[in-house]
This record gives sequence, structure tokens and C-alpha cells, in this order.
Amino acid sequence: MDISTPTKLDFNNTEIAFKNKSDKDLNKAYWLFKMVASNTLIKIGTPITNFSLNIGLPITGIIKNTIYKQFCGGESIDDCYNAIQDLGKGNVTTILDYSVEGEDSEASFDETCKEILRTVVSAKTNPLISFCVFKPTGLGRFDLFAKIDAKQTLTSEEKAEYERLYDRCDQICKACYEADIPVLIDAEHSWIQDTIDDIAREMMEKYNQQKPIVYNTYQLYRHDKLASLKADFAYAETQNFFLGAKIVRGAYMEIERERAKENGYQSPIQPNKPASDNDYNDAIYFMLDHIDRIGFMAGTHNEESCRILTEELEKRNIPHNHPHVFFAQLLGMSDNLSFNLGASGYNVAKYMPYGPVKSVMPYLFRRAQENTSVGGQTGRELSLIMKELKRRKASR
Repeated sequence: MDISTPTKLDFNNTEIAFKNKSDKDLNKAYWLFKMVASNTLIKIGTPITNFSLNIGLPITGIIKNTIYKQFCGGESIDDCYNAIQDLGKGNVTTILDYSVEGEDSEASFDETCKEILRTVVSAKTNPLISFCVFKPTGLGRFDLFAKIDAKQTLTSEEKAEYERLYDRCDQICKACYEADIPVLIDAEHSWIQDTIDDIAREMMEKYNQQKPIVYNTYQLYRHDKLASLKADFAYAETQNFFLGAKIVRGAYMEIERERAKENGYQSPIQPNKPASDNDYNDAIYFMLDHIDRIGFMAGTHNEESCRILTEELEKRNIPHNHPHVFFAQLLGMSDNLSFNLGASGYNVAKYMPYGPVKSVMPYLFRRAQENTSVGGQTGRELSLIMKELKRRKASR
């Protein structure tokens, strides 16, 4: 894992970015990103694919060999082994992300909890797995979160249901604490996020006494989240625990704006992209100012934010591999960021979704829809792939 002689950081170095990809892999990725770039294809393809899966048409193999293979590690933890090892060769670690969505029963919540606990066991024995992660609505009903957020009175059954949800979160955080493996709590929609934040804060206060173990997620495309980050740090200082923070831009912009408009309240989303970028980068500066008491992960596909963080580490004489600073990207995307950061000795991890093909499809479609709405992302992927294919042809 150690890079004895780190390379000079260059996000345009496609030789490093695609070192583990064959020409065939790159060509498949090229056509996949071309398809993802088409808004029309995503809008039409999503319901057609869901319908085909639901009625049992034999398209699972096609999905598994295309979009699933690009963005997922496998159907089980064991299936992810080769992908984890491949990332490790480039000094990139893995965040095992059980990405089954849309389940809504107590039995499914218990099974999800057990599966995440299995990722903790795997991380404990494999140094290439650097973080665990869970999505709160994978452990409890979305509508229960919403009711608590809206400060509505819970029935006795709902109170018992919330206790079970809370216990699942606690089981995972405790297991990570005992295994000395940090855990990320994913952010979700704004109208359930306050409840998630409260749980995350309590888990941090309980398990972050010696070091950052539990990390909450702050979506900086919300205009109030930089203030939330600073308030949580102030509370952590008062209560004498470490803050764990993963910063992202965000994943639910269209949904948030539509709901705010329909319900007649101010949208929680920033007025424009520069405002999101400014808050994201200000969060980097703030956390570096308090690096002794904050562990943070910069989850981003934004090249400029990655560059700012690397430059700030240099200016402040903070080691590239400081244990409180991580970069993160999604598997199958922005390899030019991940592998070049890894080659230069920075801590970097890839989110590696896994789970049965049919169960992971909601996650994959959501990612595809996000990509079509992120300006320039698919174009950047395509240009880098083309550049590497040309380089290989010229070097033969």
C-alpha cells in the first residue's frame, strides 16, 4: 500500500488513472458514459428496465456486464474481493457500500444491519477496506424519519420502531468502534435529515472520545449545511469529542427543489453552483483549521476542490497521508482523481456499491440521473478515456 516515491500530482495523467483497465474495458466504459450522457435514454431506459426486471425478462446478464460492472463491486462481499485488490494496487482503498434500496420491512432492516456488520468484520481483516458506511433509511422506515423530523407525536408502536432503528445504528457504530474502523453515515433528503443528524451527533459523542470513528455527512449544496458543520464542531469542542465529517455537494437537488415548490417553503438548495462550490471549499478550510479535532473525508468528483485541498495540505505542512484527511470518489468514476491522488501518497478511497443486481438498480439509476445533471462530468470522463486510448495506440 505504501508509495515509497510519490509521483507529482497530475489529474490529467491517464496512464496512472487507467493502469488497471484493458483496452476492452476502456471501450466499454466509453460507450457506457455516452449512453449515460443522454438524458432521454436515462428517462426512457429507467422505467423500461424496471418493468423488464419486475416481469422477469432475461436482461439481468446485460445489466451485470455493463452499468453494474462499471459501478459495482459484485453481488456479495466475497464477489468484491478482486475489485478491492485492483484498487489497492493503485494505493486506493475501498468503502464497502451495501446499496440495496427500497426495502421497507423490519425483517429487511434487520438483514441490512447484519450485512453492514459483515462489512465491519471484512474491514477488520482487510487493510484495503478503510471505511464502513450505512444509509439510515436502510435501517428504518423513511416515513418514520419524516414524522420525527416534522415533530409529530409518535404512537407507542412507532416509538418502539424508532428504538429498534436507533439500536441498529448503535450496533454498527459500536462494532466499528471496537474494530477501530471508521464509519460514514450517509446524508438523505432534507425533510428527514435533522433526525439523522441527531442520531449521528449522539453516536459521535459516544464513540469519538479518542479519535474520529463516526462520520456524519454534510451536503454543501444546501445553504445551511456549512453553518451546521460549524455548529456541530462547536458542540464537539464543548463535549470534548472528535468531529467526523464527510463533505459532499449533494444528491437530491431536483427532488428538493420540486418538493419545496409544491409545499410552498424556501428551497434548502443553494441558489447556484458557485454558492455550493464556495461553501464546499470554505468547509475544507474550516476543517483544516481544526485538523487536530476533526477527521474529514472530501467526497467529491470536483477537480478544483481536490486541487484546493492538496494545495492547502502543502501550505500548512500537513502530511499527504494525515489520518484525519481522506479523499473519496465513486467506483467507476473520476479515476483520474482517485488513482493520481493515490500515486501521490494521499489517503483516497472509492465507494464500492454491492448487492444483488435487481436490488441495486434503484441506486444505479439514481447515480445515472445525477451524472446527467452534473455539468461536464460525463464529458470529462469521455475525454479522458479517449485520451488514454490514443496514448496507448501511439505508444505501441
